[in-house]
Amino acid sequence: ADNPDHTGSIAFLITSDEEGPFINGTTRVVDTLMARNEIIDMCIVGEPSSTHDVGDVVKNGRRGSITGDVTIKGIQGHVAYPQLARNPIHQALPALTELAAIQWDEGNEYFPPTSFQIPNLTSGTGASNVIPGDFKVQFNLRFSTELTADDIKARVHSVLDAHGLDYDLAWTFSGHPFLTDTGSLLVAVVDAVDEVNHQKPQLLTTGGTSDGRFIAQMGTQVIELGPVNATIHKVNECVKVADLEKLTDMYQKVLEKLFAK
Repeated sequence: ADNPDHTGSIAFLITSDEEGPFINGTTRVVDTLMARNEIIDMCIVGEPSSTHDVGDVVKNGRRGSITGDVTIKGIQGHVAYPQLARNPIHQALPALTELAAIQWDEGNEYFPPTSFQIPNLTSGTGASNVIPGDFKVQFNLRFSTELTADDIKARVHSVLDAHGLDYDLAWTFSGHPFLTDTGSLLVAVVDAVDEVNHQKPQLLTTGGTSDGRFIAQMGTQVIELGPVNATIHKVNECVKVADLEKLTDMYQKVLEKLFAK
């Protein structure tokens, strides 16, 4: 209403599916827009990016994410007769220790070093006298722009093969790292936050990932500015109403800086 002749169009996109298999959410919208040759130039993601106060941190990029689900195959048997069995846990532990100890890269001025984490392990029958027949391990890497998914896959397979393991490995690729280190959107967001908070935000790429990874494929400038993430993924996850009101002011100032004549 204040700027009826603003230059450019403004759209609001809300989808689910980010935390799931990402089939029918933002990625579907991006695929459809790209098929129409309708490109998003700039995008603000309302992901909870702030640490202590709204706007104290702006995420101007995110790490890539890839998950491996590996099954190490052994031979089930009685614990009293280990010579008749092959314990996949015993076989796998040295390889997992090596993978956990690898320095994948040193990061760079925008990204922390790539991290390797094991969130889930499954094996055994529940009986104390049975050597398991297999050992299932799930691991995840959050990686910087110093690596590609293919680099990671090759190195993991190299370690597993070097330890002589009999295994099956399935990969789930969640997204490439992305970065907006320059551009009018970044300038507008930093200035808008500064006007509201009287302090410029810190620019970070830490944390998880977001739907920004799909939108960034279009060559879009992507910035994440949202509520405080203190309760993220916790029981009774919540944000303060006052924080939403402050975000409204920040978002409006960004739009005015970008589009108002």
